[in-house]
Amino acid sequence: QVQLVESGGGLVQAGGSLRLSCAASGRSFSNYGMGWFRQAPGKARNIVAAISWSGGSTYYADSVKGRFTISRDNAKNTAYLQMNSLKPEDTAVYYCAADRNGFTTRLEGYDYWGQGTQVTVSS
Repeated sequence: QVQLVESGGGLVQAGGSLRLSCAASGRSFSNYGMGWFRQAPGKARNIVAAISWSGGSTYYADSVKGRFTISRDNAKNTAYLQMNSLKPEDTAVYYCAADRNGFTTRLEGYDYWGQGTQVTVSS
């Protein structure tokens, strides 16, 4: 069992930056692939970025490539999402998720979810 807690969301102006953190409980964090998803009101939850258990493989949605960076610190049981050059269309609730199988971009492939953190980007 893994429990995930996101933090770092908030209100920022367009062009600004935020860093989201996802703190995981449990001793097997380093065995899990991690992903960040987002969901805007009335829209589906979509993947933003994913990282393998070792950090050696990463994935980014086209909409965030070059602006967002996913990383992890297995010693701290924490995953991060650095978000730069934020745009109003990045406004959403951001969720982190853990995948027991190591690395996937499929929402259905994730086994554990955090409660989400709101990111609002003003124009």
